[in-house]
Amino acid sequence: MPQPWKPTPAIQATIATHLAAGLSLLVVPAYWPWAVGAIALNQLIITTAGLLPRTTLLGPNLNRLPAAAVARREIVLTIDDGPDPEVTPQVLDLLDAAGVKASFFCIGRLARQYPALCREIVARGHDVENHGDSHSWIFATFGRGRMRSDIAAAQATLSEITGRAPRFFRPTAGLRNPLLDPVLAELDLQLASWTRRPYDTSEGDPDCILRRLTHRLAAGDILLMHDGHAARSPDGQAVILRVLPKLLRIIEDNGLKPVTLNAALS
Repeated sequence: MPQPWKPTPAIQATIATHLAAGLSLLVVPAYWPWAVGAIALNQLIITTAGLLPRTTLLGPNLNRLPAAAVARREIVLTIDDGPDPEVTPQVLDLLDAAGVKASFFCIGRLARQYPALCREIVARGHDVENHGDSHSWIFATFGRGRMRSDIAAAQATLSEITGRAPRFFRPTAGLRNPLLDPVLAELDLQLASWTRRPYDTSEGDPDCILRRLTHRLAAGDILLMHDGHAARSPDGQAVILRVLPKLLRIIEDNGLKPVTLNAALS
């Protein structure tokens, strides 16, 4: 059941700032420079917040697992931008070999191209979550209608293909604007970002990626990797395929348990 949208204090302050500025223009028109300045400053703050994927200023944002999951020594591997017909099956095999489950944030239009691959992800015990339909790089500039349409299209596609409605949403590169939170509330989705990001769509050095993912690795971490749009290592492989075996060994050596987001929050 969708929950009523509850604006964060930052959004409440934004609304109040705009109302106060508008009222001041009506009562004392000569104060317009101050009113415009206040609105401009507020917009700068809100826009900057949208460029920070892990911030909670614009709404609830799961960037680390709750205390109960930490106590169970759980972490989550999240894998974005698939399904990819070349890389995703190999990722699934590596996860199977280690007995590990992950959450795959899939793009709606790719899921329609490779529905059997999405079903395979679920059949192997992993979760499929919502990464938007278009995966547009200008997603953060979408208005409410276009944003809702994009997310809802992916939600419908992924639900139909897998038989389970995604619970979590992640925007392209984690970038968003203040309109996202009320849209997610309406669609009964929860924003999920990450604790550790290795930039594995642009960095092809497996050792560098591994260091970024494992430096101070701890229970409760949410790790981000990519099966779609993955950078290539020097030998031409998708970098996730070079990193994942070593990463899973380090996770095991540290006594950590990879689970899906749903399992961690159950």
